Amino acid sequence: MDSGYGQWGRKGATLSDKTACQEFGLSRKEIVEAINAGSLQYRAGSMHGNPWLRLLRSCKGQRAGGSKHGQRALEARKASAELAHVDREMKRLRRELAALEQRRAELVAALGG
Repeated sequence: MDSGYGQWGRKGATLSDKTACQEFGLSRKEIVEAINAGSLQYRAGSMHGNPWLRLLRSCKGQRAGGSKHGQRALEARKASAELAHVDREMKRLRRELAALEQRRAELVAALGG
C-alpha cells in the first residue's frame, strides 16, 4: 500500500494507536493483527522512551472493528468521541466568553459608563 508522504503530513490524517483504540473500539492486539495482515499502515514513534504507533486515519484497517463489533457500534463510538470533542470545545469557549464579559465590564466601569 503506497500512500505517499502527503497523507502522513496532513493535519488530522494520522492518529495514535491509543486514540484508535478509543475511537474505533479496537484492542491493541487487533491493531497489530491488522498491521501484520497489511490492511493498516503505520509508522513507529517514540516519545521520551515510550513507543507508540502512528496510524493513517484513512486506512481500512480501523474498519476491521466494524465487522467484528458491528457497524452500528462503530458509528456510535465515533459519534460519542465527536460529541466529547464538541463538549470540550464548548466548555472552552464558555470560559473564554466569561473572561471576555468580565474584561468588558471592567472597561465599561473604567470609562464611567
